[in-house]
Amino acid sequence: MKNLLLLILLIMLTGAAAQAQKSTVTGRVLGAQGEALPGATILERGTSNGTSTGSNGDFTLSVDPGATITVQAIGYATQQIPLNGRTTLDVRLVATAQDLNEVVVTGSRASEGRSNILTTAPVDVISAREIKAFAQTDVAQVLSYVAPSFQSSRQTISDGTDHIDPASLRGLGPDQVLVLVNGKRRHNSSLVNINGTIGRGSVGTDLNVIPTASIKRIEVLRDGAAALYGSDAIAGVINIQLKDDSTGVTASSTVGQTKENDGGVIQADFNVGIGLNKRGYLDLSGQFQKHNAYNRGFADTAPLIYLGNNGGNYPASATTEQARRDLKAQDDALVAQRGFNRNDLRIGNAATRNYGGFLNGAYRLGRGYEVYLSGGATYRTGTSAGFNRLPNQATQSDLTLFPNGFLPLINTTIYDQSAIVGLRKVFSEFAVDLSNTFGRNELRYDISNSVNASLPQGPGIVNPTDFYAGRLAFLQNTTNLGVSRKFTDVGFLPTVNLAFGGEFRYDKFLIGKGEYASYVNGGRLIGTTPTASGSQVFPGYQAQDEVNKSRTNVAGYVDLESDITEKLLVHLAGRVENYSDFGSSVSGQAAARFSILEGLALRGSIGNGFRAPSLQQRYFTNTSTQFVNGLPNQVLTVNNDNPIVRNQASDAQPGFGLGGLTKENSRNYSLGLTARVARTITLTVDAYQIDIDNRIVLSSQFTRTNPTVNTILGTRDVSRVQFFANAVDTRTRGIDIVANERITLGEKSRLGLTAAANFNETTVRAFNSTSTTINNDPTTGTASLQNTLFDRQQRGRLESGNPRSKINLSANYGYGIFSIEARAVRFGEVQYKDADPARSFIDQTFAAKWVTDLTLSAQITKQIGVIVGVNNLFNVYPDKFFQNPRNNEFNFSVDPNLSYNSTLDNTNRGRFVYPANQFGFQGAFYFGRVNVTLP
Repeated sequence: MKNLLLLILLIMLTGAAAQAQKSTVTGRVLGAQGEALPGATILERGTSNGTSTGSNGDFTLSVDPGATITVQAIGYATQQIPLNGRTTLDVRLVATAQDLNEVVVTGSRASEGRSNILTTAPVDVISAREIKAFAQTDVAQVLSYVAPSFQSSRQTISDGTDHIDPASLRGLGPDQVLVLVNGKRRHNSSLVNINGTIGRGSVGTDLNVIPTASIKRIEVLRDGAAALYGSDAIAGVINIQLKDDSTGVTASSTVGQTKENDGGVIQADFNVGIGLNKRGYLDLSGQFQKHNAYNRGFADTAPLIYLGNNGGNYPASATTEQARRDLKAQDDALVAQRGFNRNDLRIGNAATRNYGGFLNGAYRLGRGYEVYLSGGATYRTGTSAGFNRLPNQATQSDLTLFPNGFLPLINTTIYDQSAIVGLRKVFSEFAVDLSNTFGRNELRYDISNSVNASLPQGPGIVNPTDFYAGRLAFLQNTTNLGVSRKFTDVGFLPTVNLAFGGEFRYDKFLIGKGEYASYVNGGRLIGTTPTASGSQVFPGYQAQDEVNKSRTNVAGYVDLESDITEKLLVHLAGRVENYSDFGSSVSGQAAARFSILEGLALRGSIGNGFRAPSLQQRYFTNTSTQFVNGLPNQVLTVNNDNPIVRNQASDAQPGFGLGGLTKENSRNYSLGLTARVARTITLTVDAYQIDIDNRIVLSSQFTRTNPTVNTILGTRDVSRVQFFANAVDTRTRGIDIVANERITLGEKSRLGLTAAANFNETTVRAFNSTSTTINNDPTTGTASLQNTLFDRQQRGRLESGNPRSKINLSANYGYGIFSIEARAVRFGEVQYKDADPARSFIDQTFAAKWVTDLTLSAQITKQIGVIVGVNNLFNVYPDKFFQNPRNNEFNFSVDPNLSYNSTLDNTNRGRFVYPANQFGFQGAFYFGRVNVTLP
C-alpha cells in the first residue's frame, strides 16, 4: 500500500511538472495578401495535440516550449515553425497555385527538395484537396482528369482488364511508367492484358488498390528516369506520397449515380493520425467502395434469335425472300413468347466492391536512428459480363440448362498486399537509408452462369454452371540501400549533392490451373460438329499453362546534383543493372536548368533508359475464347520459350523461329521553359521526344487459314495463336503546358485558375528485323506471316487509340465557408483502323469532346463540410460508331475498346455504339459527399 501511494504521488508530481512545462501559444494565420484563414490546422508536431483557426484566423494552443508547430490550410503551402520559447505566433501562408510550387522529391535525390518550377524536369503535384474535389474515387480516374499527360479509361467486355484500368503517361504504355509509394518501387499487377484494349500486351500497376484517403499528394515526373529508378521509367514516374504526421480523424462518405439511374457509387473512407509520444507518428487509412454496373448497350439486331445460325443469321436453307420472312415471323413469335430481351449484353463498367486499408508511420529510436513502416492490403471483387450465347448456338451451350441462351459472367477477386520497412540515420553527414519493399498481387477468376458445352448432355445429367478458372499471382521484393550527402564549397562548386546506392530485387510469377471442368474437352459432338470446350467466355487455365517462374536483379547507381552557379543547376545520374534472365543494362542521364532572367529559366535533359520484359510477358500462356465474325475462336497465347515460337521451319517441330524476349531500349530528350509572373502566375512548357527500340507487343492473331500456321499448330484444339515479341521501334513526340494563377480578391474571397495541356504523337518508325524475323523460307510460305506479326489494327491502336491531346481548364472560387470548383477537360480525338487496308472504308475518327465537372461545397462547421456536384455536367458521350457507308447499316463489328475485330457482321449487331478509349460512356453522374474532421 505504501508503494502504491508513493507511485500515485510520483505520477501526480510528474504530471504537475509536465503541466508546468507547457506554455500557451496564441496567434493568427493569414493568407499571402494578409487575409484571415479560418479553418487552418495547427498541430504540435509528433503529437495528437492540435486545433484549428477561428473565423478571424486566430488560434490558441498549449504546447511544449520547444515544440515545432505545423500550420496547414487547403490551397496553401504547409509551414513547419520551431517555437524556440515563443508564446505568440503570427503565420502568413503562401498560396501554392494549385500546389505547382510545392517542394517535390521525385526526380532528384538532393538532400533538400526544390519547388517544381526550380527542378531540371517537369513534375506535377496533385494535392489531397484536388484528389477530393470531384466525384472520382479511384486514383487512376483522378489522375486522368487532373493530369493532362495521364490517360486511363475503364474498359468493358475485356476479361480481367474490366477490373484493372490500363493507364498511359505521355502516350506510352501502362508498363512504361514506374509507380512509387513514398519513393519506393511498387509492384506490378499480375494481369497480362491480352484483349483488344489500349495497352494490349502490357502489364501495368493497379493504382486503384491505394485508398485516396491515405494519400497526401501525388507527384508525376514527366521525364524518362530509368537512370534514377531503373526499369519501367521510360515515360516517367508516379510517386504517391502517403499522409504523415497528421492528427485527429478525417472521414468522408460519397454517394452518387448516373443520369440513367444506374452505375451507383457508395464510398466511405477515413484517416486517423496518431502522435507517438513526440517521437513519431502513425497514420491509418481505410476505404470501402461499391460501384454498381451500368449498361449502355443497344438492342441486338440479329435477324433470328432462336431459329438462326452463325450468331443469328438466316440459315442457308432460307433461299427466298418469302422463306426469310416466314422464318423471321416464327422467330419473332418465339422471342415474344419467351420474353427474350434483345438488350442482351452489359456494355459498361463492371460491378465492383473494394475494401482497403493502409498505414504509414515513423518512430525515432534514439541516437539518430529512425524506423519507418508503410503498407496496406486491398480486397476487391468484381463481376463483368462477356458476349452472350444465343439459343441458336447449340455448340456453345447446353439447351437443357439455357433454352433461351445465356450471358456468362466473369467474377474476379483481387488480393493486393504491400509493405515497406526501413531504417535511416545520418552518419558523419551521410544520410543512410536501408529499406525492404514487399508487394504481391493476385487475381482469381470464377465463371458463373456458364457451361462447358463439350460435356455430355441429356436427361439425368446436370452440368456445372459455375467454374473456378484459375489464378494469376505476382510477387516482388526489393531491398534498397541509399546514401546521400550535400557538400559545400567543393573546389569552384558552391554545392554538390552526392547520392549512391544499390538494390536487389526478386520477382516471381505464378499461374494456377482451374478446376478440370473449366478447361476439359468432353468430346461431345452435334452430328459431326465439335462443341466448344471449357467454361464459356473464359476457359480455365490448364495444367500445361501452369507457371512458377522467378528472377533476380542487382543494380547500382550514382547521382550528382550541383548548383554550378546561382543561375545554373546540373544533374547527372547513372545506373547499372543485371537481370538473371536476360543480362545487363546501363542507363545515364544529364539534365540542367539555367535561369535566363529572374523568374524565367530554361531546363532540359537527355538520357537513355530501358524496360525489362516482365515475367508475365515472358511466361504467360493460356487459351481464351474470342469472338471473330460472330463465332467463338479458341485463341492460344504462348510464351517465347514455347516451340511454337522458337523453333525453325527446318526443325522436327516447326515454329515461327523468333528469338526470346529482351529489353526495350529508350532515348529521352526534353527541353522546357519555366516562368513566374507577378508572383501569382506560374508557367511551364516542356517539349519531349522518346525513342523506343525493340518495343514489346502482343502479336496479331495467326490463323489456321494459313497452311504454315496450320502445320505449326498441329493437333492442338485452337484455331488461332498469338505471342509476345520485340516487334517495333517507335517515336513519341509531345509538349506539356501548365499555367496557374491564384488571386486574392478580398479578405474572404480567393480565386484559383489553372490551364494545362498535353499534345503527343506516337509513330511506328520501323519493324525490328533481328528478333522478330519470322521464318522467311519461301518454300514454307511463311514470308507473308511477317505482316501479320504487327498488322494495321495493332499499329492503329498503338499510334492513335489513345487521345493525342488533352486540355484541362479549371477554376476554384472561395468566399468564406463556401467554394465552387469547375473543370472542363477536352479529350482529343481517337481513331479506329481496320486490320485490312482493303477495308479502310470502315476506318473512323472520333472527334474531340469537352467534359465539364462542377462542384459546390460549404464548410458548415469546423468539423463538417458538404460537397454536391456533377461530373459530365452536359451529359456528353463520344461519337457513335458510324453506319457502314456501303449500305447505311450497323453491320460491322467494332467493340467499345477499339479492339478492331474487323468483321462485317454478328459480333456487334448494333449493340456497341460508343468507344471507351476517350472518357468512357457513362454520361452525367450526380453525387454528394460529407467530410468530417475531428480533433
